[in-house]
Amino acid sequence: MTDGLIAHGRLAGLDEITGVGADPARGGYSRHVWTSAESELREWFTARATRLGLDVETDRNGNLWAWWGRPGPDAVVTGSHLDSVPGGGAFDGPLGVVSALDAVARLQATGFQPSRPVAVVVFAEEEGSRFGVACLGSRLLSGAITADAARALTDADGVTAAEAAAAAGLAPEHLGRDDEALGRIGLFIELHVEQGRGLIDLGSPTAVASSILAHGRWRLRVSGQGNHAGATGMRERRDPVVAAARAVLAVEEAALATDDARATVGRLRIVPGGTNVIASEVDAWVDARAATDAGTRALVADIESRVQEAVADSGCAVELIEESWSGVVEFDPELAARLAGTLGGVPLLPTGAGHDAGVLSGAVPTAMVFVRNPTGVSHSREEFAETADCIAGVEALEALLRSVL
Repeated sequence: MTDGLIAHGRLAGLDEITGVGADPARGGYSRHVWTSAESELREWFTARATRLGLDVETDRNGNLWAWWGRPGPDAVVTGSHLDSVPGGGAFDGPLGVVSALDAVARLQATGFQPSRPVAVVVFAEEEGSRFGVACLGSRLLSGAITADAARALTDADGVTAAEAAAAAGLAPEHLGRDDEALGRIGLFIELHVEQGRGLIDLGSPTAVASSILAHGRWRLRVSGQGNHAGATGMRERRDPVVAAARAVLAVEEAALATDDARATVGRLRIVPGGTNVIASEVDAWVDARAATDAGTRALVADIESRVQEAVADSGCAVELIEESWSGVVEFDPELAARLAGTLGGVPLLPTGAGHDAGVLSGAVPTAMVFVRNPTGVSHSREEFAETADCIAGVEALEALLRSVL
C-alpha cells in the first residue's frame, strides 16, 4: 500500500506536478489563482480525482470539490490549496491535496465504506499572492469577506478579481457566501507541511494544530514628489523611497520591541519605477502577527506611530491601510485532543501561519495535521519534507478519516 504512493522518491502526486509553475527567475514555484499554472493544477486535480471515481465540481467562488459518493450534509471534508506565493516551495498547499487524495485511495483499496459524505477540497487563492487577501476562497465561502469587496480586489496588472473570475469561467455576480456548500461541511481536516521548527524540536513527524496567531496585512503608502534624478539636488527632494526605507526599519523595530510578534515587509511597489527618476509613490505591504488580537492591534498601532516619526522630516505623506485581518484561532481543544489521541498521542502544536481551516473554524468544526519540515523553511524554494514524513502524514490522515467516518 505505502509503496504505491511513491514515485521517484516523493509522493506520486507531487511528482506528477513537479514542473507546473516552476519559476526560472525566482526559483521554486509561482502558481497564482486563475493563471495558466494554477489552471493546469486544477486540471491535474480533476483528472486524478476522477481516476478515483470522485465527482468533481466547482463552487460559485472557484473552490474545487471532489466527492466520494453523493454530496450531502455532515460531510467530512479534507484538502488544502494548490496556489503558491511567488517562488514558493513544492509542499505548501499541494502536500495537503495530494495526501487527501492518497488517503481516500488507501481507504478505497481496503473496501472501506464511509458512513458520511466525503469530499476533497481545493480552496482558491489561499496565499493571497495575486489579489492580496489570503484565503480568499474560504473567506468568500464563509462570508468572511463581502462579495463586493472581493470583486473590487486588483492584481499587480490592474485586473480585478471579478474580471479574472469571469475569464476563468465563473460568474462574478455569484461570488459570495455560499450557505449550501458551507452547510454540507460537518468537519474539515486540513493537512499541511509545518511552516516552522516545532516538529523538529518535538522529534515527531506529525502533530495536530492547537491555534493560529492573529495576523493581517496592511499597505504602507508613502507619497512624495516625482522628479529628475540628475537635475534635483539632494536637499530639494521629497523622495518616498528614502522615506519608505526608514519606514521599513521602523516596522522591524516595532516587532523587535514586542514579545512574540512578527512583522514583515516582503513586497514593494515603486511608482513610476525608473532608474533615473525620483519616485512619486511607494507602496510597502506589511504582514503583522502576534499571539492575541489585542497584541496584534497594538503592534500595528506601534508600527504606525514609529513610521510616522521615522519619515516626519522627509516631506512625504504616509498612510497605513488595512487590507485583511484574521483574529487568533483556537481550534476546538476537545476535537484536537481526540484526534491527537487517535494518532497515538501526537503533539498539539500552535502555528504562526494562516490557513483555510482557521478561516472556516468560526463556521464549522475544523482541525489540522502538520507534517514535519526538516529545515523549518517555508514560503521558499528551500521548503522540504522527507518522503517518510509525508507518508506518515497520509497514514495519519487515513486514520483520522476512518475514525470519523
